[in-house]
Amino acid sequence: MPEGDIKKCYRNKSLLIHPDKTTNPNAPDAFDRLKKAQTVLLDDKLRAELDENISDARMLLMRELKLTADDEETRSTDFLKQWRAKTIWVIRDNELRKQRQMKAAMREEGREQKKQDEETAERKRKRDHDDAWDKTREQRIGSWRDFQQGKKPEPEGAKKKKKKVKALG
Repeated sequence: MPEGDIKKCYRNKSLLIHPDKTTNPNAPDAFDRLKKAQTVLLDDKLRAELDENISDARMLLMRELKLTADDEETRSTDFLKQWRAKTIWVIRDNELRKQRQMKAAMREEGREQKKQDEETAERKRKRDHDDAWDKTREQRIGSWRDFQQGKKPEPEGAKKKKKKVKALG
């Protein structure tokens, strides 16, 4: 179907079901569906995908009914109704498959992000630990020097004891 015919058909139908033109409560949903249909029909990639779904549905139905392309039954209205129902089923099945793949991709992306966050947190923890170790370097070296010189460590927070002086005399 040429692009001009698609646009003309869309315009005619949109005038009928536009939410501002009708009081039907289902008008917004119908208008959204019409817009999506126009988008699919005008986009070459999406149109090719739709055509593939339609032909897949026909082939599946012919296999189920054990028919060939030359059989008269493939031209009957009953076959066309079954074909339409099978096409809807194929499109829904493909959409569900795409959604599952997208969810799986999002879960995998979430796992990767979590892993990166954990690695970042681990690097930060290590860096903080190294910084704290460097800050206490002088205290550790001073303690070691005192030990080497034979000085006894002073307990923390303890006051120095005053020696009692004995009075002479």
